[in-house]
Amino acid sequence: MESRREEKRTLETIPVGSLGIIPLAGCAKLGEKVDWCLTKWRAERESEHRNSLAFAGYQRPTYVVKCDVPRFGTGEAKGVLRESVRGMDLYIMVDVVNYSMTYSLFGQENHMSPDDHYQNLKRVIAAVGGKARRITVIMPFLYESRQHKRSARESLDCALALQELVRMGVDNIITFDAHDPRVQNAIPLSGFETVQPAYQFVKGLLKNVPDLNFDSDHMMVVSPDEGGMQRAVYIANVLGLDMGMFYKRRDYTVVVDGRNPIVAHEFLGTSVEGKDVIVVDDMISSGESILEVSRALKERKANRIFLMATFGLFTAGLDTFDQAYNEGVFDKVLTTNLIYQMPELLERPWYCNCDMSKYIAYLIDTLNHDSSISDLLNPNDRIQNALNRYRAEQGDGDDDSD
Repeated sequence: MESRREEKRTLETIPVGSLGIIPLAGCAKLGEKVDWCLTKWRAERESEHRNSLAFAGYQRPTYVVKCDVPRFGTGEAKGVLRESVRGMDLYIMVDVVNYSMTYSLFGQENHMSPDDHYQNLKRVIAAVGGKARRITVIMPFLYESRQHKRSARESLDCALALQELVRMGVDNIITFDAHDPRVQNAIPLSGFETVQPAYQFVKGLLKNVPDLNFDSDHMMVVSPDEGGMQRAVYIANVLGLDMGMFYKRRDYTVVVDGRNPIVAHEFLGTSVEGKDVIVVDDMISSGESILEVSRALKERKANRIFLMATFGLFTAGLDTFDQAYNEGVFDKVLTTNLIYQMPELLERPWYCNCDMSKYIAYLIDTLNHDSSISDLLNPNDRIQNALNRYRAEQGDGDDDSD
């Protein structure tokens, strides 16, 4: 059924150009999965027009364009395309927080920073040289997204990066769960989409957690801070649950590591006693804040606690999460594969991986046909269908949809 819905959506229009995907080195694994979906769908797709000139190169064994970013001994680099991209509809995928990638710098092994990944993205765009018909950048973790507003004499790095990409000829930028979507005001005349993985989170929860009751008497959604309110409100509404919020009480007389330290997490909302709680945020950085919120919920006698975050950075390692899990502070952590996942994370009993590759493939396939992605950006119908199946079957909620 899902395949028919997708086929009907895309086959009504002619492709913008021959499809090309360029997953940069740090995003190669995700790019392979996306490419596999696209080649499978297009090989199976029947179309009376597939032999016409407009559909030339529509069905290919791979849509990945070979690309390298070799480096000199000084650490300098250049972008090199190994095949022609003239007239292509290009989708460049980049993971700016993949710290596992390394290069040689004066004989020393150097781990790539977000700046390095962003610079490589610009090198590849420069190598395209304006020959592509359209360039879309898929940057799941938006570069410098936490530096989105000025609170003192500070640089506005995210806005500058967006403007720079547009000046270089990028037509559309697709990101996931931007820290503050209002940063798109820096490029008001260009395409910018921030996508929410709400459906994949619900699907992951249904698949990995038994005996869930989606009603206000048994479950609640909580935002760990005031900045994530909109995210939590949406999930609470589509699931039909109550919502609560923590806000951070800070000591504004002291600055530690460039910010005011948190004194306490204060809670606003109805009682969580005996309820399963979904804590939803855009990212887990060190995990300090979200674990403090979990402990505060446990003190208020919450039942099971599920932590959902689009990006699991785990910048301080996994030990604190292992300890908190053993203490019964939380039950599951759900994050996506949009960014690099350390191998040991995937082995943790408390971790659930939400695969986004099929969803990205749907976005690319639809945009390549210049069709609307509105139904993909609003997952309410898919979430309701998954919940209805779960309630009817009391099963794991797994399915073959995106």
